[in-house]
Amino acid sequence: MDFNSESVKKVLSKYKFRDVAIEELQKVSRLHPDMKVISGTYTSSDSLQKELLKLIGNIPVRYQGRSYNLPILLWLLESFPFTPPICFLRPTSSMVIREGKHVDSKGRIHLLGLHNWDHPKSTVNGLLTEMIAKFEEEPPLATKSSTQGDNPNDLLAYVSNLNLNEGGNRFDQEVKVSVIGGGDLGIAAVLSIMAKSCVDKLVLIDIPESSTKGGTMDLEIFSLPKVEVSKDLSASAGSKVVVITANAWSDEQSYLSVVQTNVDMYRGIIPRLAQLSPKAVLLIASQPVDIMTHVAWRQSHLLPTQVIGLGCNLDSERLSHIINISLVANNTGKQAWVIGELSENKVALWGSMGPGTDQLQALTPVSNSTKPLMDRALEMLKGKGQRSWSVGLSIADITHSIVTDKKKIHSVTTLAEGWGGIGSKVFLSLPCILGENGSTRLPGVVLGSEDEMRLRESVACQVNLFMQLRL
Repeated sequence: MDFNSESVKKVLSKYKFRDVAIEELQKVSRLHPDMKVISGTYTSSDSLQKELLKLIGNIPVRYQGRSYNLPILLWLLESFPFTPPICFLRPTSSMVIREGKHVDSKGRIHLLGLHNWDHPKSTVNGLLTEMIAKFEEEPPLATKSSTQGDNPNDLLAYVSNLNLNEGGNRFDQEVKVSVIGGGDLGIAAVLSIMAKSCVDKLVLIDIPESSTKGGTMDLEIFSLPKVEVSKDLSASAGSKVVVITANAWSDEQSYLSVVQTNVDMYRGIIPRLAQLSPKAVLLIASQPVDIMTHVAWRQSHLLPTQVIGLGCNLDSERLSHIINISLVANNTGKQAWVIGELSENKVALWGSMGPGTDQLQALTPVSNSTKPLMDRALEMLKGKGQRSWSVGLSIADITHSIVTDKKKIHSVTTLAEGWGGIGSKVFLSLPCILGENGSTRLPGVVLGSEDEMRLRESVACQVNLFMQLRL
């Protein structure tokens, strides 16, 4: 792999971890000698351009006894390898993209390894291995010249070509969002989402299993444009986002019994919702949100990128507002984040935004010098509470980022395995980039001992609770 060309050296000099990046790329070259590194202009979703390095080459894939070379392209951000590459297929003029579980209509690749990226555990070689394995199960490219059956993918390619064109067909599709649960929070979510004016149709489904009811009749009486009220889950079919606000609290006294009641309700609705909208992002607002997001992921069998919870999004937005407005005299110019469990164990972090919405953030723990500022802001945050309308606004903000492919960063509940050394399959609130394909987690950060202990306690509590639940 040649790093001596003037264009590569010029771009590489701007990388924050230049030596580590070169070492990582040399490891790629040893296993995949045909992969090449060159410089290029990367254009983000908001049309900002940046000179970056990219890896290009082919990966070998076997399908039904035949071998194929799939052309791929990996854009390397300036904080590589501590941030994951942005991966695309690189089809030739004779190929057509087959949109599927791991590839969207634009050829962007979505894998668990990218979502859970945590260098040095995560490597490009490991990512390529995962890519090969997934593409052998479901080939993402096919030829479009022949329909005679010589290639096992030809017929599928022909069908795909009828539905896809360069850049995808997202603008020809109705943007539909469904809200499950007709209580105060469900109504607040509907009104907030419609105020954002980001959907063509919104369906509110008041399910009988939920104990949170009461507002759907008024919506039917004062019918709102673009809003449909239903009691049938099938009305949610084809949604881009499905928001679940329903709770089924029981009269039981123990916390375990109350949570189990919600788990039982989810068992009756989540698999059906995922079947009706297999490409949707499930946004969980039921309580406890960390547990119920995990339950929804297991029951839906969707990718972890497609199942997120409200988590600490509202707290994060409030905290940053307090620091930037109420404490403006001491403003550090940094973004504040709340992560972890939605409880007393939540943790505060600083983050600094890089140029461009696709540029990942650098997260840093609270230092001794900024701790008084953060402590004061957190104290001011305690009295705010979370009312239905405020949570509804948070739901609308997250929904807007997804359906408009905004690539905005939110602190949402997501699969935390691999982040900062977490080894268990638990769901915690972490900063994630949100877009039309769901969430992409930001890299982990080394926390101070006190904050580390809080996260570990949250992990242990979740693991213990899941051992007692009937899923």
